[in-house]
Amino acid sequence: MRILLIEDDAILGAAVFDQLKADGHSADWAMRLDKARDALAVGAFDLILLDLMLPDGHGVPFLKSLRAGGNVTPVIILTALDQVSDRIAGLNAGADDYMVKPFDLHELSARIGSVARRYTGNPNPIIRHHDLEIDLAGRTILRAGKPVELTAREWALFEAFLHAPGRVLSRGQLEEHLYSFDDSIESNSIEVHVSRLRKKLGREVILTERGLGYRLGRA
Repeated sequence: MRILLIEDDAILGAAVFDQLKADGHSADWAMRLDKARDALAVGAFDLILLDLMLPDGHGVPFLKSLRAGGNVTPVIILTALDQVSDRIAGLNAGADDYMVKPFDLHELSARIGSVARRYTGNPNPIIRHHDLEIDLAGRTILRAGKPVELTAREWALFEAFLHAPGRVLSRGQLEEHLYSFDDSIESNSIEVHVSRLRKKLGREVILTERGLGYRLGRA
């Protein structure tokens, strides 16, 4: 997934950012709300991690403005504010989850996966497709009962197809999903990753719609 991290604490932000990268996500990091607004204006994100106490404002009004403007991107609040009233305010503003600092980075990874599954309409972490058994929570794949090893980038790409069954995804959409603003993108990177996925998972798993992009094959 492509995730926007909004956090002004340099140490915590770096730890979360590194965890997101290790989990195979594409991540952009804004330390102020105005920078976050700029990022959201030019890029599409699958999830937002939002601190509440930012140098240029509070996260709750920011979240309310997103929802009022029709932005339905999932949001997980990460904050030191631990009062019940703070949690209620954040959830009522449109947050999907609320984590109090300090938190375990592996729990954050699990909550990101849980929120993402709810938004795709399938809370079950186990998906079966052709001869594949895909564990979204454990980030593992069995093909005909045998484990398949994917790189972080390959997993992120395959996850994009799993979250959009039946939809054709253009190269531009896939690049937006896989890469942050600072990443350099080779002209044929999507084609290379799709080719590698087909070799590992089977050619029928990802189909080409000529001139349009790619889609997940029918199970």
